[in-house]
Amino acid sequence: MEKLLFFITLTLSSFLYSQELKNFAVPKTYEKILETKGDLDKDGKDEIAMIFNTNLREEVSGRKLYILKHVNGKLKIWQENSTLIFDSKEGFYPSENKLEVIIKNNSLNILQSYYTNSRHSDTAKYTFRFQNGDFYLIGASIRFDDPCEFNFKNEVNFSTGKVIIDNKFSDCDDSSDRKIPENYYKEFTHEFPKLINMNDFRIGVNEIKIPNSTKSFNY
Repeated sequence: MEKLLFFITLTLSSFLYSQELKNFAVPKTYEKILETKGDLDKDGKDEIAMIFNTNLREEVSGRKLYILKHVNGKLKIWQENSTLIFDSKEGFYPSENKLEVIIKNNSLNILQSYYTNSRHSDTAKYTFRFQNGDFYLIGASIRFDDPCEFNFKNEVNFSTGKVIIDNKFSDCDDSSDRKIPENYYKEFTHEFPKLINMNDFRIGVNEIKIPNSTKSFNY
């Protein structure tokens, strides 16, 4: 009897869950540029992450992320986002832009890089985990590089609050009389009031001030 009740409960839960999620169908105007698979909710089944180029005016970035689940033999939309992925025309050399999505350790990692001008490159990695019924930002790694003058790297673990600042400077060997700044390294713990969920997160608008310093950085 207990087994029968468990089976009925499981079947009903699965049915209700499938009714809550929308069926997925690729819009005719979308072009798929990336797909990857992995388990994001620790249920032993792979979810699918897809990114599309879009030509819809209402899309913020021109690219859209879908996270899909297999439910009763159908693909269902578990999560969708139009703000995380840079436009394909972003930056100084759009043809050199890089985009990668990896599902590892039950987390979604989004890596993007582009040139802010003819020399400087910006590389960012954002890690999201499904917990408490939503996807939350749990990690960020931001790099800003120049071929010869500097390499800046800032890392944040939002679960522990640990922040690492690692700024390195070097000589360009261009015969200029430039004074090379001292390297700067600092680790500290920052208290975050709460985690940011995926659809509320906006790249670059969040600031962390470095203790005992006039410095800060955005993620």
